[in-house]
Parts: sequence; C-alpha cells; structure tokens
Amino acid sequence: MSAPHILVVEDEAAIRDMLAFTLEAAGFEVSLAANGEQAQAMLRARVPDLILLDWMLPGTSGVSLAQQLRARTETAHLPILMLTAKGTEADQVEGFEAGVDDYVVKPFSPRALVARIQALLRRGRPSPANAHERLSCGEMVLDMAAHRLSCGGREVHIGPTEFKLLRFLMSHPDRVFSRAQLLDQVWGAHVVVEERTVDVHIRRLRKALEAGGCPACIQTVRGAGYRYACDAE
Repeated sequence: MSAPHILVVEDEAAIRDMLAFTLEAAGFEVSLAANGEQAQAMLRARVPDLILLDWMLPGTSGVSLAQQLRARTETAHLPILMLTAKGTEADQVEGFEAGVDDYVVKPFSPRALVARIQALLRRGRPSPANAHERLSCGEMVLDMAAHRLSCGGREVHIGPTEFKLLRFLMSHPDRVFSRAQLLDQVWGAHVVVEERTVDVHIRRLRKALEAGGCPACIQTVRGAGYRYACDAE
C-alpha cells in the first residue's frame, strides 16, 4: 500500500522544509508549494490524499484557496488541514466555513500535527466494519464503499467531515446528540476544537443537502443538540 500523499502549501521556506522533514519521517509522501498558484497547478496534475494549507499566503489566501477547492468536483472531498497563527474562535469559524476540515495553530508540536493528519485521513476512510454499508432515507443514499452521497440518483458533494457527521447521525436516527457527543464521535475524543465547530459543519451539511434536493433531515433540538429524522419535512 502506497504512503498517503500530503501537499504542503506554505510560503515560508524554513517552515515548509521543517514540515517536509516531519511528514516524510512519519512515512508520508510530500509535495511542496509556496503559494496558491503553485498548489493549483500541482492539484491539476495530481490530487493528494490531504492538503496542509497555510492561511497567510501571498496572492490567493489559504481561505480563498480552500473555497476554490470545495467548489471543484475533483477536490470537493479533499481533506484540508489549515495551519495558521490565527487562533481566535472567530478565525477558526471563518476557516471552517471556507471548507477547512481541521485547524492547527502555530506554534505547534510536530507529533501533534502528525496525529491530527492521521486522524483526518482516518476520518475520510470508511472502516472495514461498515465499508459496504449503505444508509438511506427515501431517495437519499449514503454509500460507504464509494464514499458517496446521492439524492434521487444525483451525486451530492460533501466534505469528509460532513460525510462522517451524516453517517453517524443516519446510523442513530431520532436520537439527540449534544455538540460534545458529536465532537467525540466524529472528530475523536483526542481532538481539541470548539463546540461551535459542530454548528459550522452542520450548517455546511444542511446547505449541501438542500442544494442537492435531499430531505431536510437534520433537526436542531433547542438546548440539547441535533438529531437525524428521516421523515422530517
């Protein structure tokens, strides 16, 4: 099995070289880009397994690049890990709303960064236990083996975090989960992110479902959290 391919987009040469050394030592294949334009050219030639993206890039910012990648079919599902010195909750929410899947604030521990990358790669892959599972609600079908969501036979593009979030909720219909419970189940208990992150990804998932003509199946339970209801109108 080939090593996961990581595209690092970072304009500071010293940080870029350090990231390459860290990731290659951890067993990843690494490609490097110094700006958004280089990254776009490399992505057209080959889509990696994950992109490690700096926020503050010359020209096209990391946030703008993330938005562009989410709008393209071939990179709509690409896991994106944002690397930045911007550490406020508002900054994190802006990154998540742009389509970022996870967020690491500088300065960071190389071991912690590798752990976050490994967790994000696992998040995007179905586990052997459910690799052939299909979950459905009316015309909406979530196919684990193909890692694909469709409504009425039309494919609906959602990111890897939204896919795992929808899979978990569809696997537990009509049960209410708090934000903390969803963080533990979807992001993992070892990942430290704001509970508001759940709201951002729920909003992104609802927007994608609505655009794809899927039922409005994710309900907000005031003061409690969220629930999946197949018969929701």
